[in-house]
Amino acid sequence: MSGNEQKYIDEAFADNWVVPLGPNVDAFEKDLQDFLSHDDPSRSHVRVAAVSAGTAAIHLGLILAGVDRGDEVMCQSFTFSASANPIVYQGATPVFVDSEPDTWNMDPHLLDHAIADRVAKTGRRPRAIVPVHLYGMPARMDDILAVAAKWDIPVVEDAAEALGSRYRGHECGTLGRYGILSFNGNKMITTSGGGALICPDDESRARAVYFATQAREPRPYYHHLNIGYNYRMSNISAGIGRGQMTVLHDHIAHHRMLASLYASLLADVPGIYFHAAPSPDFEPNYWLSTITIDPSLTGGLTPDAVRLHLESLNIESRLLWKPMHMQPVFAGAPAYTNGVSTHLFECGLCLPSGPWVTPDDVRLIVNAITSLL
Repeated sequence: MSGNEQKYIDEAFADNWVVPLGPNVDAFEKDLQDFLSHDDPSRSHVRVAAVSAGTAAIHLGLILAGVDRGDEVMCQSFTFSASANPIVYQGATPVFVDSEPDTWNMDPHLLDHAIADRVAKTGRRPRAIVPVHLYGMPARMDDILAVAAKWDIPVVEDAAEALGSRYRGHECGTLGRYGILSFNGNKMITTSGGGALICPDDESRARAVYFATQAREPRPYYHHLNIGYNYRMSNISAGIGRGQMTVLHDHIAHHRMLASLYASLLADVPGIYFHAAPSPDFEPNYWLSTITIDPSLTGGLTPDAVRLHLESLNIESRLLWKPMHMQPVFAGAPAYTNGVSTHLFECGLCLPSGPWVTPDDVRLIVNAITSLL
């Protein structure tokens, strides 16, 4: 916390604005818009709608992209289930696409092949593409957007983990037609729970807000032409967000510092590899610092053995996401795989990376890992 959150919460109570509207919501959206375009005039057009969760933002993005019952949506397989679940909310089918080995994100070449195959099999183009900036590492968006343009398919960019990450100088979340941010309790900043939809203009933002407020028509009585949702962020949560925005740059700098230290300390450890940006085009926020472990070079050491050892020392770590094409709930969904995400799930680990993790903590964690070798 920055210390300013309580001030904005107190203002909301004093003004009796505790509902999903109010001055904090307006100001938080403006703060986000300013951050996304603060030194990038090419993004001055973006508009933000604050909502109740990143999942809600993805759902709204799919709605605005025209996804409907019976459609197919290309979705990154190596991600959290919230990237894919809203596709099913819309009665559509996720088509999972595997990752490339350097960014761990959607493989553009495999995406192109998968779309061509879906068109050949169904006679229809998929309705949207959902790439993810996993763990804050930017996806190879130029190539993904080129594939999207080739097939004339809108991109709903899942930047839930990537607030503050940049690809070729542009903020992640502003690269697709619609972008998604998350402010869950473990993200770069939090509103206790919440998210945002990044829109390309005022008209699309107004459309998003319309669906997020039960699709109520502007009449003096309740009148509905569409199914809507109760997705707007509360004025209380937005107050927390306003306070968090004052420390966002500090949080990003801290995560990057931790990542640099992890990378340095692990650089000469055989069989343990820190996941770093593949080139200067990629500026991750390093929301999570992640490693892969090669058991053939570590005496058979596995990520789960490391996880359990750290847990015994009261240090929390987590295995990498289990790919969506391996999830039982999506067993019937089409998937185009190349083995990358399956391999990463088997050999990867997320290390402590939050604002309270200190450099001394990183040294302790690395020592705990290397003590097993």
